Amino acid sequence: MKVKYFAWVRERIGLDEETIEPPAEVATVSDLIGWLSARGEGYAFAFEKPGVIRTALDRTHVRPDTPIAGAREVAFFPPMTGG
Repeated sequence: MKVKYFAWVRERIGLDEETIEPPAEVATVSDLIGWLSARGEGYAFAFEKPGVIRTALDRTHVRPDTPIAGAREVAFFPPMTGG
């Protein structure tokens, strides 16, 4: 699956996007965040407060308990404000 990172999530990880293949036990968005966090210091820093990270699967906003099976694209970004 393709993973895209935006704003300070991107800055902390150092990548705009990447293609990953998480193990089978990574079943939900929350599991994916935990798995990514273990991949290195930048990931751990980006996801240190998972409750503030927003996620979209295939361009639809989802909750942390949403299954990732079948998703082609995951996007992570900080909360957005409007003006």
